[in-house]
Amino acid sequence: MKIDELFALLKRRGILWPSAEIYGGAQGLYDYGPLGTALKRRLEDAWAAWFVGLSHDYYQIQPSELLPEAVVRASGHLENFTDPEIVCESCHAAFRAETVVEKVRPEGVDGLGVEQIREIVRANQLRCPNCGSKELTVPEPFHLMFGVDFGVTGKERAYLAPETAQGSYLAFARMWDVGRHALPLGIGVVGKAYRNEIAPRQVLFRMRAFTQAELQIFFDPSDFRVPFERVADEAVPVLRVDQRTAGEERPVLVTARDLVGSGGLPEFYVYHMVHQYRFLRDVLGYPADRIRYFEKSDQERAFYNRIQFDAELRLDSLGGYKEIGAVHYRGDYDLSRHRDGSGKDLAVTPTGRASLVPHVLELTFGVDRNLWALADVHLGADGDRTVWKLPSYLAPTAVGVFPLIPKAHAEFARTLADTLAAEGIPVQFDDTGTIGKRYARSDEAGIPFCVTVDGGTVGDGPEHDTVTLRVRDTRAQERIPSAALAARIGPALRLPRPRRD
Repeated sequence: MKIDELFALLKRRGILWPSAEIYGGAQGLYDYGPLGTALKRRLEDAWAAWFVGLSHDYYQIQPSELLPEAVVRASGHLENFTDPEIVCESCHAAFRAETVVEKVRPEGVDGLGVEQIREIVRANQLRCPNCGSKELTVPEPFHLMFGVDFGVTGKERAYLAPETAQGSYLAFARMWDVGRHALPLGIGVVGKAYRNEIAPRQVLFRMRAFTQAELQIFFDPSDFRVPFERVADEAVPVLRVDQRTAGEERPVLVTARDLVGSGGLPEFYVYHMVHQYRFLRDVLGYPADRIRYFEKSDQERAFYNRIQFDAELRLDSLGGYKEIGAVHYRGDYDLSRHRDGSGKDLAVTPTGRASLVPHVLELTFGVDRNLWALADVHLGADGDRTVWKLPSYLAPTAVGVFPLIPKAHAEFARTLADTLAAEGIPVQFDDTGTIGKRYARSDEAGIPFCVTVDGGTVGDGPEHDTVTLRVRDTRAQERIPSAALAARIGPALRLPRPRRD
């Protein structure tokens, strides 16, 4: 499905739409409707259950989204959080540099300076995507943070958080006291981040206000033991820097054991990479042949990273691989910078070990991007119907309850819907249109189960108090007692959780 077609369908179903739509919309800003809000919460809960659930010493917090200037100065964002842009002198449109050069340089422009980008534009005679002009210039990089006046006088400066990670670093000292004084210590955050994008595009993939889920794992680099043998034989699709240098674009399946042995990666890094891969493949249901881990070179990776693999998914609506998450080894960059900036000693002394400034392993996940990916991968034609084959535990609505004949069966159906809701099952009552149209609407909305109340349900015959349960993906139907519904569908609605360390 093309991007415009998919977006139109999501708007029609009440998943999302442009913010301030009655004023023509606001570029890079989107609102979530009822189904979108519910799906987004399910996705966030699934992420937290899986990643925070990796260890008894991993916790979730909710930090402030407003950062004093001293924080972003110490973190390096005030200096380094920029994006190269290209400006058309003819129509005066501005674009992210990678948008203009992506056809001749698919790997992007990470690590390239202004002069290098200018040379690419000149040598390839690139044109403006808006008007077709060759009059393109490459100014100095554009700063992406939103600054705001802070305090009554307006003389202080603050910034909307450009990433959720900083909240974890600022909370580390407090969390050390709250926790067991033990490493590794994980701090997870699901929250808003804000970036003044040069040219927001591709709907949820380049936004100015978006939701991130990130787990920061603080550890002793000399003693970060993980149960590596549990994952050692699992293969991960990777595209290494040396493969790209040789002209390869397709990932190669490499076992975790080989990524550590001949691949030179630390066990703790690969262990968490495998768990992220399992989440994408097994929990979100992305086909394995669509996923790859794209290694960033020394020049390409973010200024704070020592090792960086981006988790990418091939999306039909966006025409190729797009980043949906990542695994970053950030070393001791973050706590060292905040130690120097705040003057507070952030070294810790785990029981029986020497004092140290912990290193950080970061697992990132774009919530909005993955919501779009769930639609790209799972929503489409299935024979004569449009169906969204979401995993049942992610579905915004778990059960649709339909009275076959509204006047005769609505009372029982409403009571049944209320009973299921009281059991904590997201339910929707629908008595509008034919039963076939109601099934079609529920399929399109991703509802995994539908229940039909009919004459047998409310009659005195052998089918008394039984209903028809329909399964979305197979359209299979079975007759079961209404009192058995919660027990029948409950297991399919439980969020998957990893095996703890």
